[in-house]
Amino acid sequence: MAAAKVDRALCVCTTLEEFDEVHQLAMQFDNFWASAGVHPDNDGCEVKEPTLADLLSLGARDKVLAIGETGLDYYRLEGRSIADMEWQRDRFRTHIRAARALDKPLIIHTRSASEDTLAILRDEGECGDTQSAGGVFHCFTENQAVAEAALDLGFYISFSGIVTFKTAQEIRNVAAWVPLDRILIETDSPYLAPVPFRGKSNNPSYVPYVAQQIATLRGVSVEAVAEATSTNFDVLFGLGASVESLDV
Repeated sequence: MAAAKVDRALCVCTTLEEFDEVHQLAMQFDNFWASAGVHPDNDGCEVKEPTLADLLSLGARDKVLAIGETGLDYYRLEGRSIADMEWQRDRFRTHIRAARALDKPLIIHTRSASEDTLAILRDEGECGDTQSAGGVFHCFTENQAVAEAALDLGFYISFSGIVTFKTAQEIRNVAAWVPLDRILIETDSPYLAPVPFRGKSNNPSYVPYVAQQIATLRGVSVEAVAEATSTNFDVLFGLGASVESLDV
């Protein structure tokens, strides 16, 4: 990361069982932080189902900046109907309520479920006002209409290595359109390594390739994208002065 001039990272938790390991990583390095949450792909029969008390407790730990990864994923229904996914919707609501109680942003995952994702956020009071938790639609894979709705709710949009894929023109169009002060960049490690590393295990030192693609799409310098996304990270996650003092 240091060699690639990537100076900060959020280590995202996807199960309660892995939280201690993720949190320990964040505590070990000045420029790492963590989140607390259970990914919607993780069935409650296989992992511990998070209660509101669980998320409030873990979310209050030092260097935990956000609640999530949370959201909805209908991509792999595996013989089930959308109606059968009520457990995902209930879990999502639990995360939203924890984020609001802690006044910390949400890390939103949505795949083949954007309509329900947006509806639940609105129903839970995420309406872009000062009382909403806000957060980020991470590893964005939707269309511009979904991006517009997310922005209207006060969320940021984060792009991964997908923007470098030849098959991702619609996502590149969104990356060119989203206001620069609402963009973040990420890895989604260990998945979705950008070109020219596609198919390999991803890592944070590849983030500059995402920044370069976005710079090219927008006709600005990669330095402008780097400065904007770093500022956006600090603003969203409430860091500010603590990041200015980093020596990476």
